[in-house]
Amino acid sequence: MSTASVGGITIGYEDQGNGDPLVLIHGHPFDRSMWEPQINHFSQAGWRVIAPDLRGYGESTVVPGKTTLETFVRDIVGLLDSLGIDRFVLGGLSMGGQIVMEFYRLFPDRIRGLLLADTFAAAETDAGKTARYEMAERLLREGMRGYAEEVLPKMVAPYNIKALPDVAQHVLLMMSSTSPEGAAAALRGRAERPDYIEMLSHVAVPTLVVVGVDDEFTPVSDARLIHERVSVATLAVIHEAAHMPNLERVTEFNTALEKFLASVPADTNPDR
Repeated sequence: MSTASVGGITIGYEDQGNGDPLVLIHGHPFDRSMWEPQINHFSQAGWRVIAPDLRGYGESTVVPGKTTLETFVRDIVGLLDSLGIDRFVLGGLSMGGQIVMEFYRLFPDRIRGLLLADTFAAAETDAGKTARYEMAERLLREGMRGYAEEVLPKMVAPYNIKALPDVAQHVLLMMSSTSPEGAAAALRGRAERPDYIEMLSHVAVPTLVVVGVDDEFTPVSDARLIHERVSVATLAVIHEAAHMPNLERVTEFNTALEKFLASVPADTNPDR
């Protein structure tokens, strides 16, 4: 475990392996440990894998209020700058995928390839904004445990909760251990996120779109929309998985990502 001081906060992160950088952004309400199988696999397969805890999550500083996707992006930029990393493949799941899209909107020249897993590109609806703000207040009022138990069967498919109890326990622990203040701040920020659908048609780097076939939060139709909008995208639908295929079906997820990474062109200007 490493930490860095970035923009007045402390960010906890993993930095393992050598080679081209692969940066992985966790979802809500998780932490960087959700990427453990990918950190272990790809750091041994010739990649330098960096996985930060977002502000408000894991071992990073909790900042109450509202955390926009742009704020998350600028935190990540500060961390990568401190590590001397300029260009990289960037991936994220769920909220992490929205942070990836925001990163591409702001800093497209730094990205060599994109992984968008179990995420969606549209702006929040009015009803969705209300729901996110109400959930933020609920988490502050009640804490994380009840919410975590409530949504676990959507994060991890019910059949995988039975078949993969260690995975289910890991996901439950991540959610229930998250700071309510950090989670609430992120919910408020996501409620105000921009619409990325039009931007996707301008993505000019190889993109892998991944989704669990039984994902209720971001169903296959959301993944297909992203796939259709990004002209250089490939789609991988992971069977027997819900919202967290990287944990529910590690081999299948890693195989799809490994094949994709092998297709990303070499960086012709790594010292730009």
